[in-house]
Amino acid sequence: MNNFAQLSQISSFAQNLSVERIKSEFGSLQNRLASVRPPQEFFDFKRISKPQNFGEVQSRVGYNLGYFSTNYVLIISALSIYTLLTNFLLLTVIVFVVFGTMGINKLNGADLVTPFGSFKTSQLYTGLLCVAVPLGFLASPISTLLWLIGASIVTVFSHASFMEKPIETVFEEETV
Repeated sequence: MNNFAQLSQISSFAQNLSVERIKSEFGSLQNRLASVRPPQEFFDFKRISKPQNFGEVQSRVGYNLGYFSTNYVLIISALSIYTLLTNFLLLTVIVFVVFGTMGINKLNGADLVTPFGSFKTSQLYTGLLCVAVPLGFLASPISTLLWLIGASIVTVFSHASFMEKPIETVFEEETV
């Protein structure tokens, strides 16, 4: 029964990594990147104005979030990279955990034999956890995440609320 459960887990993992699925995901990524609006349109200063009321803010935000969604994802990605580069300890902890986990996985369940003794995989994971958790607390990931969320919200929603809709969409709304 245990071997059957392991085989089903392996087969589901292999299905998730199928070539067709990876090609479809890569194709959707290419489609997503193709929908990036040009900088001339994204930074069109002629279309920036103060909204008259809250209804206009809602209308602009609703339209611009859909229209510039890929641009906003790129801005949030750039803010995420900036956040990791300015919090070097957090970046170091993330890299340490990723490479530590990869190193332990390369053992394929075998014991690590060193001049100091033999260590089982569970002991290696426990040691990695015992080192990563205190370093993770020192790196202040929660405040970093909250800063990233706040900066993303302010950046995206300020652009979306101050950028006017194109004139064509205003006329389309009036005729409906």
